[in-house]
Parts: sequence; structure tokens; C-alpha cells
Amino acid sequence: MVDRHLFREFVITDEELESAFASALDEDESLEEDSLDRIYNEGATYDVNAIVDGTVIRVEGEEVLIDIGYKSEGIVPLDEWSDTDEAPVPGQKVAVLLEEIEDEFGLILLSKRKADRIREWEKIISTHKEGDVIAGTVVRKIKGGLLVNIGVNVFLPASQVDIRRPPDISEYINKPIECMILKIDEARRNIVVSRRRLIEVQRETMKRELLDQIIEGEIRKGVVKNIADFGAFVDLGGIDGLLHITDMSWGRINHPTEMVKIDDELEVKVLHVDRDREKIALGLKQKEKSPWDNVDGKYPVGTKAKGEVVNVMSYGAFVKLEDGIEGLVHISEMSWTKRVNHPTELVNPGDQVDVVVLGINKDKQEISLGMKQAQPNPWDAVASKYPPGTIVDGTVRNLTNYGAFIELEEGVDGLLHVSDMSWTRKISHANEMLKKGDRLRCQVISVDEERKRIALGLKQLAEDPWESHIMSKYQPGETVIGKVTKITNFGVFVELENELEGLLHVSELAEQKVENPETFVKVGQELEVRILRIDPVDRKIGLSRKSSSEIVAQAGENKEPAAAPAPKPRGELKGGTGASGPLFSMGGEEAPAPAAAE
Repeated sequence: MVDRHLFREFVITDEELESAFASALDEDESLEEDSLDRIYNEGATYDVNAIVDGTVIRVEGEEVLIDIGYKSEGIVPLDEWSDTDEAPVPGQKVAVLLEEIEDEFGLILLSKRKADRIREWEKIISTHKEGDVIAGTVVRKIKGGLLVNIGVNVFLPASQVDIRRPPDISEYINKPIECMILKIDEARRNIVVSRRRLIEVQRETMKRELLDQIIEGEIRKGVVKNIADFGAFVDLGGIDGLLHITDMSWGRINHPTEMVKIDDELEVKVLHVDRDREKIALGLKQKEKSPWDNVDGKYPVGTKAKGEVVNVMSYGAFVKLEDGIEGLVHISEMSWTKRVNHPTELVNPGDQVDVVVLGINKDKQEISLGMKQAQPNPWDAVASKYPPGTIVDGTVRNLTNYGAFIELEEGVDGLLHVSDMSWTRKISHANEMLKKGDRLRCQVISVDEERKRIALGLKQLAEDPWESHIMSKYQPGETVIGKVTKITNFGVFVELENELEGLLHVSELAEQKVENPETFVKVGQELEVRILRIDPVDRKIGLSRKSSSEIVAQAGENKEPAAAPAPKPRGELKGGTGASGPLFSMGGEEAPAPAAAE
């Protein structure tokens, strides 16, 4: 029984109704808009467009002569008898429509076909009402939809052909279909029908039955009706279930169309049923055993395996060991030797790689893999290959303010600290002596295999000048010539010989107090300076430009030569006194050593 309430909720547009009323009947089906009482006249009157009873007199060629009791016979074309009608024979009774009385030849024109249609129309409207289900055959396509013959031609709008409008409604021509009557217009002899509404009503009934019967975990058959990026909708018979892309296969798929297509018949497993929201979750892969069930037995930690790179992210690469089992190779686990900024420097999707299983989380279905673990670690042999004292050749790879990284072989770097670059020169940044790409010979100072560190030295390849000649060449009180190499707020560095500098403290720069050293000296200027002291332990040489009499006066007051007190912009002087004067410090912090590395 049709749900009348559901039917009343259905809406068809005015445009579709207008199309129906304008197009449903052929031109030869048009009649005067008289009432049925006038059209169907059972009396003896002879009104045009009235249905009258007649008798077949004879058949002449393609014409049939009919006697309706009028003074002359009427003519009906023989082709108005259909293949299913009984062939006309003399004496046969037949109902005809009186179309014209006495034409120019004195005959009356009759139509059996139109009389049959009028009576069929009367039969239809007397036995059917809006909401009834009727069956018919699609006759042809017209503007806005299809003509369906149910005894008379009725209009099926294109939007009412199916739940989802088909791309070409012509495919329904000559096919039998069932529809629901939406609208009957007796005055205009027009009926509008809907196949879509009938399907919706049927599906609603089927949906209620299905939701009452369906059980989670059971296998059901269905047909794929729609596909989206996130999955496919499968018609289970009255209601669609969602087959999500993640439930299609244990393996990786990029789009549902890799697994299914429209109208595919599938057997799916019911994963979840939400009866309140009328939603059903389906699965394909759940019909088979999960490959993760025995993953820890098949791939125990430490196992070496071969896999295919299926996806590359900034933090690593996903490697498929088999369908449904993928592991992540983190970027830090890709190489012992290369410094990898992005995984694509080493791998791309489709590459075959050797990996080692590092860890398994069965609950989260995660496997940690390593590529570098499948290769020998070059640091395992570093201690034996580079013992302390070994002379090595390498390439400057990077420069910092504390030193230079020297590549000894691929993946094995050593650090050359600024303090190990020169015996005498004070170096603030490694770029003062080196540049990237330089080939350099160094000496291995130490190896920390556990922390993967090698300490290198450059100055160790040469003799220590402090031990060879500096102490014997330079004596306190001696006057020497030097060149200004650097000016700071606490003093001036003066080069006495190649890579040997002394510090001319600001307090020793002139007889008077000096606020800004740059007002007295310039870089590159040659100066005559006096050696105040030599400290072989800290490798420092103190210098002065004061007159010898000033130095002697200070010596008399302090019992030993001493420099004039330094300015105190940030605190008192601190530090001890040496043989020839105070340690170089000012403003609460020690001044840099006047000799070697900065």
C-alpha cells in the first residue's frame, strides 16, 4: 500500500508540469476541451467529437466503411486497427469518434483510434488516482522527459526517471517500467508520473526491513552506486553503506577507483550499524585475515628485509614489506655517512631498498625501519683506522667560530678547533685561516668512538715556536718594531713576527690616559714598542709605548715594573701581577691574551 503521507511530501516543479501539459499528447491526439458528457454521447444525436456506435459494412482497400445510422456511411482508415485488434469484418460492431459530418464528398469522417483513446482515458481515470502505481512502456523522448504508454500516453519528467538523473534518458525507450502517478488533470487529459518517487517509497520500506535485520560482522551483497575520494557507497538493498578507502585493502591505495567501479557487485562485511542515524560502515579487507596478526613473528626486531618505497615525506620514507605492511624509515636512520636534508636525496617512490626492523608496535600497526643498519657503520673502524698521532688529509666541509669540520672520508668528520690551528695566532673564527673546500693535512689528537668525534690539530704538525725561539729571542725591557693588526677597546694587537702577536694594552698606549685607541694608532701602522713581560704558560706577550723613565718610576713605586692603571668603565681591575706588570684585564673581565689565539 502506498504511503499517502510520503506522497503528499513529494514536490514537482511548475516548469515540469507545464512541460507535461504542453507535450504529453501528439497533435493528432488533440480534442476539443468539451466535457466528457458531451464527448461521449450515447443518444442518437450526431454531434462532432461524439463517440457513437457503428457497424462495419465492408472493407475497401485501406478504408473501412462504417454505418452509424446516419444518412451516409463513414470512413475509417484500416491502419487504425492495431495488431492486437480483431480485423474488421462486415457486421462487426465498433465504437468510433465522429470527427466531421458530410465533407466535400458527402461523407462523414470517423476515427476508431481516437475513440479507443478516449475510452481508455475514461477507464484510466476511473480506476486510478494520484499515488497509484502503474506499469507501462516508454514510447519516446520528448521535451523535458519521456512519454510512457499505460493505455494512454502519460508524461515522465526527466528528473523523475531515477534517484540520480541518468546522463541519457533515451536508454529507457521501448523498455517496460513502473511509475507512481503524481498528478491527474482531467480537464486537460494529462497524467504526470514518477519512477523516482516509486523507487524512493520502495527503498524506504526496504531500508526499514534492512535496518531491522542487518547484523554487525555478517557478509552482505551490494552494488556500488557512487564513488568519492574517501570511499564508495554500496547499495545493500534499500540503504547505502559506506565502504571507506581505508577498509578496502590491507595494502596502500590512492583512490577507491583502484579497487571498485560503479555497478560492481561486491560481497562486503558489515563493520558498524548506526540505526538512529541510518548509517552503515562496510569493509572489504576485513573479509581476509590481517597481515599484522603475525607481524612480530614474521619480522622480529633485527630482521633484514627488502621493501619498496611507497611514499616519501619530509621526515622519512614509508617502505612496503608486503601488501598491508608498511614501515617508516626515519630520515635519521637512512645513512651512516650522508647528511640527509630530505629523504628524496636518497630514495624515491618505487625504489627497492634493504632495511632492518628496528621496532614493532602491533597495537598501532607501526614498524620502525632503518636503511643505514643494513650497511656497515664506518665509525666501527674509526678507532683502529685513525689512532691519535695519525697524519690525515681531508676537505674543509664547514666553518664555525669555534673551529672547522674536516671530512676525512664519506660520513666521517673531524673537528679542528681554533685553539689547535696556530701556536701563536689568536683566531676568532675559522674563516680567518680556512675556506670551504680547502684540502688540509692535520694530525689526529683524539678519537671518541662512542660519541662519534675526532679531534684534529693543525699546529701540531709544526714545532712550537714558544719552545724553539720566542723565549730566547724576546726579553722584557727590549724595544722591538711591530705592525698593528687589530684594534679593540682594551688595547692594540701588534704583530712582532709572522703569526706572533703581543698586546699593547690601552693603559700602555701613551703617557696620558687614552679613551679611544684608534685616535693614536691605525691598523697596518708600524710601532716601536717595549716588551713588558713574556708569559710562556699562557703564551702571551705584554707591550708598552710608555717611556722607559715612566716604567722605571712605576718600578720604584711598586718595587717592580707596572703598567698605568687601566680605565674602569665596568668595574675594578682584577687579576694578578707578573714579572713585568699586571695581567691584562679591565672593567671586571680579563682582557684577551696579548699573544696567540683569540
